This record gives sequence, structure tokens and C-alpha cells, in this order.
Amino acid sequence: MSEPTESKKMAVSLKLPEAKIQSGFIALFYKEVKRFYKVAFQTVAAPVLTAILYLLIFGHVLENSPKIYGHNYTAFLVPGLVMMSVLQNAFANTSSSLIQSKITGNLVFVLLAPLSHIEFFAAYVLAAVIRGLAVGSGVFFVTVWFSDLSFVAPWWIVIFAILGASLLGAMGLIAGIWADKFDQLAASQNFIIMPATMLSGVFYSINSLPKFWLMVSHFNPFFYMIDGFRYGFFGDSDVSPLLSFAVVSGCFIVVALIALRMLKTGYKLRY
Repeated sequence: MSEPTESKKMAVSLKLPEAKIQSGFIALFYKEVKRFYKVAFQTVAAPVLTAILYLLIFGHVLENSPKIYGHNYTAFLVPGLVMMSVLQNAFANTSSSLIQSKITGNLVFVLLAPLSHIEFFAAYVLAAVIRGLAVGSGVFFVTVWFSDLSFVAPWWIVIFAILGASLLGAMGLIAGIWADKFDQLAASQNFIIMPATMLSGVFYSINSLPKFWLMVSHFNPFFYMIDGFRYGFFGDSDVSPLLSFAVVSGCFIVVALIALRMLKTGYKLRY
């Protein structure tokens, strides 16, 4: 049998790095998923319990309030709580993973792997999406029994859930890269993510706000994620779902480019 030609040898050699990168990407993604899965009682069950408490308290207190989109307050609240849980946990997954790896010093083993900055970004963000959707699904299946929900546009539900989780996963990546200690990461969660989420229309329709705060709410990208997600259940929303999709997609592109740039240059990772 004749030996392989030089061109065939080059083709084989060119395929090897790609195979290593692909396997490295899968290993990193598996590591990130397994990281939060092994402590699921803390990373999944605890947020579900928090959402139930929100529902029981706010749903009970405001149950007799005027209907929103023709539905009672509890039905209006459930999609907001689901999406809030998706966003907060997607952010927490990437940010906490990176800061823990930086502080313990094991991030160097990830950086030494044959991974490009794109694979690194994709593995972390995809794992964040998985955790966000897992928590959101848990919140939904527990809280749906308290209300009568319909699925007018289910594709919008899926699109905004995945897109919102991806955006917050990318934001968590930036926060994890930027932070040098847990205090800095906690500041970004407590003073940026939490207020932006709570003031995005989870517990109310922004059309009930005074004009000034109504205008401010339209500059909050979290509002568009939750409003678009809620549209999938009711077929009604404060703004058009196409506008919400355009805003959220634009924000994700900007945030993703920033995160990719930080990873490519090794900002606070390699230097």
C-alpha cells in the first residue's frame, strides 16, 4: 500500500488542532454545567423557593388589584418571576465561576487549554443559558399552579428566554473578568443587576408609572426582555415584541463583542 501523499499528511495535521479545540470546548462546557449541577440545591432549588415566596406575598397582597391585559395579578406576575429568575441565575453562573477560578488560581489551567477566545466565550455563556433555563423552568412548573396561563406565542417565550439568558451570561462574563474579589462582584450584582431587574416591570406594567419613570423604564434593557417574554403568554405587552427583540439583540451583540475583546486581549486574565 502506498504511503500518504504530502498533501494528505498536511490535511490530517490541519484537522488535529480543530479536533482538540472542539473537545476542549465540550470539556469546558461540561465542567461549567457540572459545577452548578453538583450544588443544585443551592443554584437551582434556592432561586425557585425565592420566586415562590415572591408569588405568595405579592400575589396575595395584590390579588384584588385591577386586571392587567385582562388577567388577574397572579397570572401577570408568574412570567415576570420566571424571566427574572432566568436572568439573575444566568448572570450568577458565569460571574461566580470566573471569580472563583481567579481567586483559587485554577483559571490558569483553563487558559492553557487549546481554546480560542470564541470557544471560551461560547462554553461559559452556553452553560449560563442552561442554568438560567433550568431555574426558570423550575419556577414556572411550581408557580403555574397558582394561575391560569395561556401560550399565545410560544416561540417568543423561547426566543426571549434564550436571548435574555445569553445576554446576562455575557454580562456575567464581563463582571467576572473585571472583578478581582467577591466584594466587587457583589457590588455589580447588588447595584446594577438587581435594581435593573426589579425595576423592569416584573411586578407591574410600566404604563401605570408617571411619565418621568415611564421614560426611564424605556432605557432599561431588562424591561424589553421581560416584556417580550410576557408577550408570549398573553399576546399583549407594553411595547411591540419586535422592538423588544431588536433592543435585546442589539444589547447582546454589544456586550458579546466587549466580552470577546476582553478575552482576546487577556484583560485581567493573562496579565
